[in-house]
Amino acid sequence: MSNKKKVSRFDDLIDAARSRQQRDELSSHEEDKLGFRSKSTDPNYIRTTVYLPKQLHRRMKTAALSQDRQMSDIIAELVEQWLEESRVRDATNNS
Repeated sequence: MSNKKKVSRFDDLIDAARSRQQRDELSSHEEDKLGFRSKSTDPNYIRTTVYLPKQLHRRMKTAALSQDRQMSDIIAELVEQWLEESRVRDATNNS
């Protein structure tokens, strides 16, 4: 145990940041060993923000949990479907 006296709340924040950094570094190494990357560290993913009505977000979150899926996976699937439908619609309209 350390006898070092904390000077301020700032010291607590620094300690928390260091702990998180160490935890994140460990997680990153574990992911590399297992051949798994979280989306936040995978260069094939990009983070984006969408605004949803609160009730829709709650319903989606509940459905995702019940299906043991991530909301980002559901959104990606729906965007893919929308893009495919748009492509087919555009091809039909341009014929």
